[in-house]
Amino acid sequence: MENYTSDSSDSENSTKVIDYAYLLLDPEAISQKLEEYLDEKKSFLLIEKQILHHNHLPSLPDILFKFSNTRVLDISNTGIEELPDVFQFFPNITSFIAKNNFLTCKSLPSSFSKSTTLKELNLSGNRLVNFPEQILEFTNLKFLYLGGNGMLEISKNIWRLQHLQMLSFGGNKLTEVPSTLGLLEHLQALVLCDNELENLPANIANLHKLKSLFLHKNKLRTLPPEIVALKNLSELSLRDNPLVVRFVSEMSYNPASLLELTARTMKLYNIHHEKGDLPNTLHNYLDTAHHCVNPHCKGVYFDNRVEHIKFVDFCGKYRIPLLQYLCSSKCANTASTNINEKPSRSYMMKKVLLG
Repeated sequence: MENYTSDSSDSENSTKVIDYAYLLLDPEAISQKLEEYLDEKKSFLLIEKQILHHNHLPSLPDILFKFSNTRVLDISNTGIEELPDVFQFFPNITSFIAKNNFLTCKSLPSSFSKSTTLKELNLSGNRLVNFPEQILEFTNLKFLYLGGNGMLEISKNIWRLQHLQMLSFGGNKLTEVPSTLGLLEHLQALVLCDNELENLPANIANLHKLKSLFLHKNKLRTLPPEIVALKNLSELSLRDNPLVVRFVSEMSYNPASLLELTARTMKLYNIHHEKGDLPNTLHNYLDTAHHCVNPHCKGVYFDNRVEHIKFVDFCGKYRIPLLQYLCSSKCANTASTNINEKPSRSYMMKKVLLG
């Protein structure tokens, strides 16, 4: 990202970014630098991004708000203690980032000016022990980050943010999740790790577009069985939960027997045989074959029912079974390309992370 300097402001085609990150400037020094753009050419109107993170700004200088065309404002790691209603000054703002500061619920405005353009709000790493209800007015938000605040609960009115695609509450002190979270039908990623959750609402299965669900470092002993209905879920992080600890300690991983492997191969490749060609044990075992629940898969299962879908840890050290509802890892690739045909259960998780 190019730094904006005083001599570049003379050019009508100069960069639209002011980048003073990591300069450790105080409000007075920031103001002096920004004064350079308040000229008769109105250079300040060209500015769309103000990158000011890692400076010393316990409060924001008023000159900052003259840059009314700002779309992205990053004041992370500046030590800010009180936040004004910045949205009244930036009618076109799309991204506001103020993570890792000293903001509390009392240091936020009682209400924010309505912004229909704001898509990303990041207040992670502050001191917001209560959910800031003011942010529910930003109904077009797509990305909301509130992790690392010591927050005790999620507002039951979270459903009002109907456009959310990413919601992050990791590193708080949540003991429960409101069922209304299941109404966020566009949500694709949900981060609830590093909390004190003991269970999840069953209607989390209503998040049909969910791809990533991070639940590690909680107190979960069970998961709602409805979770297997999340057809798009590809990442589920569960490490450091009692659920996983008990599962790992009690399970014994036995590979498929030679009998099953032989029977699977014969069924898969439709190897012809007469009754006298095989031992009675194998012949009788072949008769117990069941077809895969995926109608577009030709696979079968026997005593083990299905091929195991795996828990996979981050370093790849071990893999153990979690869910067992598809006969083969190929099932996910054998679904019909006809969008009007819906396989009964042609879905599977790609990664379940133990970490």
